[in-house]
Amino acid sequence: MPPHAGGSLSDALFSADSVRRIDQYIIERQGVDGFELMQAAARAAFRRLVGHWPEVERLLVLCGAGNNGGDGYLVAAKAVSQGLTVRCIAVAPTERLGGDARKAWQKAVADGVEVQELADLDEPGLASVFESAELIVDAMLGTGVSGAPKEPFASVISRCNRSGLPVLAVDLPSGLNVTSGAAEGEVIQAALTVTFIGRKLGLYTGQGAAVCGDVIVETLNADAGVVESGERPIAMLQRWNSVKKLLPARAANAHKGRFGHVLVVAGDRGFGGAGILAAEAAVRSGAGLVSLATRPEHVTAALARCPSVMVQGLIHGSELPAMLDSATVIVCGPGLGRNAWGQQMLQQVVESGKPRVLDADALNLLSSRVTTCASTQILTPHPGEAARLLGCTVPEIEVDRIAAANKLQSLYGGVVLLKGAGTVIASGMDVVDIAGGSNPGMATGGMGDVLSGIIGALYAQMIDTPAHAATIGAVVHLEAACRASADKGHMGLIPTDVIDALPQVFKEAEPGGACSWEDG
Repeated sequence: MPPHAGGSLSDALFSADSVRRIDQYIIERQGVDGFELMQAAARAAFRRLVGHWPEVERLLVLCGAGNNGGDGYLVAAKAVSQGLTVRCIAVAPTERLGGDARKAWQKAVADGVEVQELADLDEPGLASVFESAELIVDAMLGTGVSGAPKEPFASVISRCNRSGLPVLAVDLPSGLNVTSGAAEGEVIQAALTVTFIGRKLGLYTGQGAAVCGDVIVETLNADAGVVESGERPIAMLQRWNSVKKLLPARAANAHKGRFGHVLVVAGDRGFGGAGILAAEAAVRSGAGLVSLATRPEHVTAALARCPSVMVQGLIHGSELPAMLDSATVIVCGPGLGRNAWGQQMLQQVVESGKPRVLDADALNLLSSRVTTCASTQILTPHPGEAARLLGCTVPEIEVDRIAAANKLQSLYGGVVLLKGAGTVIASGMDVVDIAGGSNPGMATGGMGDVLSGIIGALYAQMIDTPAHAATIGAVVHLEAACRASADKGHMGLIPTDVIDALPQVFKEAEPGGACSWEDG
């Protein structure tokens, strides 16, 4: 189960079908009783509930008809045994329960849980149930449910979200597709999701990154079953601690010639800042040399902002080849525009055959005028650009971000980094990478320009591993943003804050010890 960039079994992300097959393997081949496994899940969920909300006294537990509902009934039983006040609502009629879920309901009733049928509650009664609760446990819809929730689940989910109460989601927030991360209708907004056996991909990308809250994985001692089942992950979760070891170490006698030359081609009239941001991010990400090819009117601003960047003002694409010759990696697209100047620049970049990172307007031009397919390129579209490249809509991209990234990679080659919460990095392998986490402060213009500069610099230093450069770049970008927003907040975060946070992030990947001129 080799990770694409870095990681381990604990970072493997599975589809819903794979997790169900693993669960079945554990029960049928390893001889673990299914009801015992359900009870272990409920105990783990309740333990996390108490750990997260130690002062809570009044729970509302909402249960569906499948095994997810069974987990909920057992959580309710555990809560009652610990002296908590529990209102347990059967959102799906208990007469529909079967198998282990029915055993769970029977045990809950036997243990003193009063289960009310949703159908027996009128509007004032249901409102009273919600008003009396401090915390909601969502155990309505499990991994076997797809599409938009039907009634009465949709209405109950909506009421949960309007209640203002914190929600613990058992295994997944109801309404979420845990394979794709899409939500086609109402979906629970959880504060905490406790998931079981293995990580589900959809919890970490798309809508999943927005609705799961904190995600905790309880393996239920099933690691051996995961391995022995033969189920392969469809993605690997990549975070700073797992990727920083992949950054190349620097020798004591290092010089700038060893760390590549990044050429940023960017900034048509009115968009000079985009190129400047990308170039400064490349400097701060360890590139040995950074050049910026931009409109002449932007040269002064670029030098004032970042004097270590070599800046040239170009009027026509015919002037670019002289700069391309010395470049290791080209970053093309930020603020490039879609007019003649941008078209000329992109055409020269493509014809050079040099390793490249294409972003922003380079992708927009790519979708309409320029055709390129190369193993040495990294494309970094946001969902809108991805939709233009594939000739579809943004909702179609978001329904299955992994499929969209893989399709783009098969069409254009190289590496595709599909931006958004839970960024997807596809490189033609069976397993994609997911940059774990999200930061709402990054929802502002210029953040993508910073990302392209980071990736370009890493690519220049890791020229044989563009997939690693893309994955590390995405993770570093997020890590720097999170550190900057810890000080600046989300609303006030701007791209230069992220650039300023980069040195501290990269410093953590460097070996400790004194500089060579120090005695100790």
